Amino acid sequence: MSKGIYDNFSVYITEKLKSLHTCEYYFNTRIMKNWSTHLRWNPSELAYPETEAALVALVQKALATKHNIRLIGSAHSFTPLCVTDSIQISLDKYQGLISIDRERLQATVKAGTKLHLLNELLAKEGLALENLGDINVQSIAGAISTGTHGTGTAFGNLSTQVVRLKLINGQGQLLSCSPTENPELFKAAQVSLGALGILTEITLQCVPSYRLALHIKQETLEEVLSSYQEINQSCRNFEFYWFPNTPYVLSKRIELTQEPADKRSFKDYFQEVLLENYAFKMICDTSYYFPSLTHRLSRFAASTVSPFKKVNESGLVFSTSRIVRFNEMEYNLPIEAYLDAKKELVNWINKHNKTILFPLENRFVKGDDIYLSPAYGRDSAYIAAHVYHKKDFKPYFTALEEIMKAYQGRPHWGKMHTLGQEELQARYPEFDRFRRIRQEQDPEGIFLSPYLQTLFG
Repeated sequence: MSKGIYDNFSVYITEKLKSLHTCEYYFNTRIMKNWSTHLRWNPSELAYPETEAALVALVQKALATKHNIRLIGSAHSFTPLCVTDSIQISLDKYQGLISIDRERLQATVKAGTKLHLLNELLAKEGLALENLGDINVQSIAGAISTGTHGTGTAFGNLSTQVVRLKLINGQGQLLSCSPTENPELFKAAQVSLGALGILTEITLQCVPSYRLALHIKQETLEEVLSSYQEINQSCRNFEFYWFPNTPYVLSKRIELTQEPADKRSFKDYFQEVLLENYAFKMICDTSYYFPSLTHRLSRFAASTVSPFKKVNESGLVFSTSRIVRFNEMEYNLPIEAYLDAKKELVNWINKHNKTILFPLENRFVKGDDIYLSPAYGRDSAYIAAHVYHKKDFKPYFTALEEIMKAYQGRPHWGKMHTLGQEELQARYPEFDRFRRIRQEQDPEGIFLSPYLQTLFG
């Protein structure tokens, strides 16, 4: 395949992923959808402010008219965080770099800036984020507000890279916070689910640009579970995907490198576009229409994993193109409980699963001190379960959630879970402190949607 054709496909996929939330009109009714299309809602107003002053004005309007406000980024959350029948605010027109502090290697950006754009802007300044997740289409505000993370035992979630925040609270006040300025507010705002107000500016601790080498290969689950601790110690970033009802995993190891970046080739296109997206979508559709074939299809998918290496700038190695839609549940577990929990999940799936073939994703993260971070106070492992968006996810997620809850599991805020306020209070030591701060910053509750009311009301 020529470079030109490869570039065209790359541009096509990038553009498909840049704007994940959609707005459709039926008989003059505005219908919003999240990325998986599982959630649909109808806001009374959809605003695209372009300035901080316009954002303040929207908050003042909500206060005066007794309306609620919900922010939407790329709608990649599977919980109803964005759902509202009142005022919906998108920050898609509030993106870009505000300033660079070269001495401190810090960048201040507008809160709506998408991660793929953020990576490009930082690269032009010779900077990068020290770690990222595998999706680069979210806004930076949405990513930190839900506790988005990557993998690597030396790194926390994205919010740990935040050194200063600016927000508009529920009283229309513009506030700044950092470890030294309003420090308690800062710890609450680093992961806030949008319940404190509207983030407007985010200052990030950066590092000089760097390149990474990604190695993908097929291994057995037994091999990985017997050595994951050693692998984590020897690798900068490590994660693996177990194919249900098979003995196989796809493992990803990432290391720093001085090697020159790869030129884009058919090999990259075949692995990242054809194999991981279009071929996998065909497998998912086959499983949907012929569920009895699911186990054989899972083994077939595992058999397609072959050794693959990619070298590029950090942001281009971390991110993965995803066009196969799914619903997702992800739980954080104390690292000490990971192995027992994983074995129990594997045993349940091997015994009971008949129709789900999406691999289980396993990642590892350093603990932190952010009030609502799932990694609060503990080094952690994350296990994520996915179900093809056309299939019923409830029985599968319900069974897996019960297992992870038994091992002190905490849900990823943007992924499906069934925990209510009492269970969350028991799992998050600073949960009530967050609720108090939330009440102080938003006494009228304009940022409390019906869903958030069940969590914090």
